[in-house]
Amino acid sequence: MLVKQDAEVLVVGAGPVGLLGALTLAKQGVHVQIVDSDWRTGVHSYALALHPGTLEILAELGLAERVLEKARRIETVALYDGRECRKELKVGEGSARYPYLAVMPQEWLESCLEMALADLGIPVLWNHEATELAEHEGRVGVRINRLEKQSVGYAVAHTEWVVAETAEVSVPLVLGADGHRSTVRRSLGIEFPEVGAAQNFAVFEFRSETEIADKMQLVLADHLTSALWPLPGEACRWSFQLGDRVPLAASTRQKRRVTVDVGDAAFPALEASRLDTLIAQRAPWFGARVGEMRWQIAVRFERRLASRFGKGRLWLVGDAGHMTGPIGVQSMNVGLREVYDLAHVFEGILDGGISVEQLERYNRKRTDEWRGLLGMAGGLQPTDSVDPWLRAHGEDLMSALPGSGNDLKALAAQLGFTV
Repeated sequence: MLVKQDAEVLVVGAGPVGLLGALTLAKQGVHVQIVDSDWRTGVHSYALALHPGTLEILAELGLAERVLEKARRIETVALYDGRECRKELKVGEGSARYPYLAVMPQEWLESCLEMALADLGIPVLWNHEATELAEHEGRVGVRINRLEKQSVGYAVAHTEWVVAETAEVSVPLVLGADGHRSTVRRSLGIEFPEVGAAQNFAVFEFRSETEIADKMQLVLADHLTSALWPLPGEACRWSFQLGDRVPLAASTRQKRRVTVDVGDAAFPALEASRLDTLIAQRAPWFGARVGEMRWQIAVRFERRLASRFGKGRLWLVGDAGHMTGPIGVQSMNVGLREVYDLAHVFEGILDGGISVEQLERYNRKRTDEWRGLLGMAGGLQPTDSVDPWLRAHGEDLMSALPGSGNDLKALAAQLGFTV
């Protein structure tokens, strides 16, 4: 076990948000420790694109060019009513440096961040879970368990993860980036209620010999949202929002290939042949030939918002504090922005220039932004020039546009909306 006893910030969770938070802190000279209960980064995930504002953050950390080495650059978002294209948007208006979306496997982003941390001498402690977090006298006590696989069983042998070693640490601050089942959030007793109806999606990722245009193609019809993303390497991904006729368990949301069991009947979206039917129904204009299927899954996305983003010396970022649908890739991108901001606040607290009480500003800012993104307040406001078709889909567009903050405002303005 390599747990540091002199760490100033413990980052719990080594997804993109946790990794970027640890890197930001380390580059500010903060002694940071990062742990994750999983054994490695995700193989497959739903987040696949970085917004222009996120690329600006990576540039500040000296990582943008490295990340872009394996990215496909998307400058246009095309909106369809199903049959035809109704509007095209230019991405990154107002961003002279990165006027595009960067599409890549999330594992590449995570690999770049992990390597950057390693270059600073900070390893990710995989197979380490943080438990029993409690604040006392200006510090946070944490128990960290190192997990390892152990063979068990007699008649039928199998392996399972067990606690191999335990360490007790005490740190000034904890950054909880440990996802929608966050241990940090639960240790604080913070509620994580659903704030909107869950959405079911069928996701198909495949190769195609047909050239796919460098556009995100967004289909809005019957209040169901579908999206086509071109990927690096002659591949693309279709995500089709499904109705509520076949409910899926929340546990199907995983960063890897999984089998989804919905009872006696197989879920039709998981059959490769179902892709042809969905394309014919939602996007008859799509003429690319479907080749090797790389990933297909039925998945349920809940929409949740934490009642608070932290207390005292333990604070939440990313999916630990919010969940939304996958189309606009907002949860990861906003999470990366919020952890970058929070890392700077933490650095100020450790230096003595900022009081812990100032973290309440972070709480209010995060809550207000996510209330808007989740349609609980504000949202897209139409001007008089908005096309009636767009006006009818304003609620769907809020979470489907690939942007947040200034990026979202720029995309909305091209449609005649304000945020």
